[in-house]
Amino acid sequence: MKTGFFAALLGLALVAAGCVDTVSGRRTAGFPLVKDRIPSQYERPADEVYQAAREVIAYNGTLINESILHGQTNTLNNTVRTIEGKVNQRTVWVRIEQLEPRLTSTVVQVRTSGGGSDIELAAEIDKQIALRLVR
Repeated sequence: MKTGFFAALLGLALVAAGCVDTVSGRRTAGFPLVKDRIPSQYERPADEVYQAAREVIAYNGTLINESILHGQTNTLNNTVRTIEGKVNQRTVWVRIEQLEPRLTSTVVQVRTSGGGSDIELAAEIDKQIALRLVR
């Protein structure tokens, strides 16, 4: 009985822990069953939103990587940009995608080094991006 219970518990732990897709198109170790993303839309061009997100990550921590994802949408000349940084020993990813000429979508994702989620920091980064766009 104890062996069966232990085996079931071990199997559940293996299923719960695993890899998580990031908004930059990569994978990282983490728990896949927790919320770790904050989506937003802004009535601004993608370049302005990208610059604001870049400034927020650089102000709060360290900018690690900037990339452009090609082939993510069916629209011509529509690229998806991603920013990766470290803020308070957490990894932060920001995905910026232009939906229309003056409408841009962002997704902020934050993960701890242990694979957990920090939704409060994701919301704070998203709020700072919005406030940076007001200026």
